[in-house]
Amino acid sequence: MTICQVCGNDISAASLRCRFCGSRQDRDELEQDLRFVKKIINLEQGHPEIAVAFQKLDDGIKNAVKNNIQLLTLIHCYGSSGKGGRIRSECRKNLHFMKSKGLIRDYIPGEDFSRRSGPVKMLLRRYPQLSGDRNLNRGNRGITLVVIV
Repeated sequence: MTICQVCGNDISAASLRCRFCGSRQDRDELEQDLRFVKKIINLEQGHPEIAVAFQKLDDGIKNAVKNNIQLLTLIHCYGSSGKGGRIRSECRKNLHFMKSKGLIRDYIPGEDFSRRSGPVKMLLRRYPQLSGDRNLNRGNRGITLVVIV
């Protein structure tokens, strides 16, 4: 079994069309779905300035695209003020912009990384290996997941 690239339903690995939504399935993408690769990028390491953290983020996304990495977990911490750190808030603004320009597929704040969330349900259907992620259902405000493809 594999996942439909459009609706996320389980379909036969040999299917060229989804039996649920009727969309044509790209063989190369079907094979990529079987190879789930996730990487962690620690933007907070060394307590860098925002510009350095952004450069790490940009380099990480470019590397993920180049190497067919499907998902990134960004560690940006929550901030000692209790209101959220500057790297966290600026990082999420940048990710929102990247998503609007089509540079990434989506991003999920750590506090929304829960089985009850619609986008997370779709992500878990596409990548069932993610159900073992230690941050799932923990409400971790110090991370953000980035869906590359």
